[in-house]
Amino acid sequence: MADKNSPLILGTEPIGKLLARYSIPAIIAMTASSLYNMVDSIFIGHGVGPMAIAGLALTFPLMNLAAAFGSLVGVGASTLVSVKLGQKDYVGANHVLGNVLVLNIIMGILFSVVFLLFLDPVLYFFGASEQTLPYARDYMEVILYGNVVTHIYLGLNNLLRSSGHPKMAMYATLASVVINCALNPLFIFSWGWGIKGSAWATVISQVISLVWLLWHFSKKSELLHFRKGIYGLHRDLVSAMLSIGLSPFLMNLCSCLIVLLINLGLKEHGGDVAIGAYGIVNRITFLFIMIIMGFNQGMQPIAGYNFGARQFPRVLEVTRMTTWWAVGVATFGFLLCHLAPRAVICLFTTDEELVSVAVKGLHIVFLVFPIVGFQMVASNFFLSVGLSRQAIFLSLTRQLIFLIPSLIILPRFFGQVGVWGSIPLADFTAAIVTAIMLMRQFRKFKTAS
Repeated sequence: MADKNSPLILGTEPIGKLLARYSIPAIIAMTASSLYNMVDSIFIGHGVGPMAIAGLALTFPLMNLAAAFGSLVGVGASTLVSVKLGQKDYVGANHVLGNVLVLNIIMGILFSVVFLLFLDPVLYFFGASEQTLPYARDYMEVILYGNVVTHIYLGLNNLLRSSGHPKMAMYATLASVVINCALNPLFIFSWGWGIKGSAWATVISQVISLVWLLWHFSKKSELLHFRKGIYGLHRDLVSAMLSIGLSPFLMNLCSCLIVLLINLGLKEHGGDVAIGAYGIVNRITFLFIMIIMGFNQGMQPIAGYNFGARQFPRVLEVTRMTTWWAVGVATFGFLLCHLAPRAVICLFTTDEELVSVAVKGLHIVFLVFPIVGFQMVASNFFLSVGLSRQAIFLSLTRQLIFLIPSLIILPRFFGQVGVWGSIPLADFTAAIVTAIMLMRQFRKFKTAS
């Protein structure tokens, strides 16, 4: 009988029990990760001011771009490790570990160097004004200094979860969150570092968690651990990782373009205050999105392993169960943001003008939010079983085909409301396309089983 910490249990234990075991730590970790970002916004809002929140919002496109390159390696490697463990290819799984470390170092350094050289022009392009640029620059400079640490930390944490240690992955994330929460008030209020203090708190907390992850993967007793001969880049592994990771990469790349369009639209139809309001609404939305992503992360190794082992009924079962849970979370977010929007916004700021604009935006953005849970799980299903083309198509459908055209067209007729309204419109239409594709794939699995 397989040990409860062995990845072999992914193919034998009841799906509900497995999903709880893998999802709960991931949800805690992802929620903590979201709170990580919310804490930054809350301390910046109350400790620096409303223009600092607008400056922080201007960094979102660049942060999404950094996340795009991180997910290109990390998500693909996580799925590949799950599949290889399901196939009993332990040598290949360890080579994935080595390749992830090397690729994250290369990408992290290159990204930082390029954007530090052109930071001011990039931020102006993202919608910065003379008032908000200093805040955005101060924050982003520090984040870029630590970008390579962030890439390695997130990549190794994904592999830790996929190799049968979801609780350890959760502890690593929780540690960084707790440290960040402790350092933020110290750096902002006590030491007077302003928005830079929040950025330094983020980087330092990730450095500490990364040290722990490196120590874990250095232990020879682990199935996946650092060893000689795994660091040379293998063309087939890199190709497979990048192929699977292309979907989340394109999703984050589109997110960068989308946030850019949102910022530019809000700047034209509402100014810096509207951009700050979006920064707050984005953080609130991100909290519920990250919880759903926690379910997806719990689902991913189960679906990936059983797909590799050709146990298709188990793949279908974990997808259905995850969908119900995710829709429940999204529905709770919908109710909270429609019944008590002002109380939620006031967590970030007491500036009356900013609160008023953010409340209106929150109402519109969460208009059809319950279906977002379904759409996210369905897209993750294709990613988890290595069907990257379908996952890429679904990502591009929502973002390129529906959302970006809406952001270009609707503000011309409806102004600021058109910017906010583009988001729920894209969610609704993308969910319909996703449902059709998911039902077709389910039928294929049923035939194969």
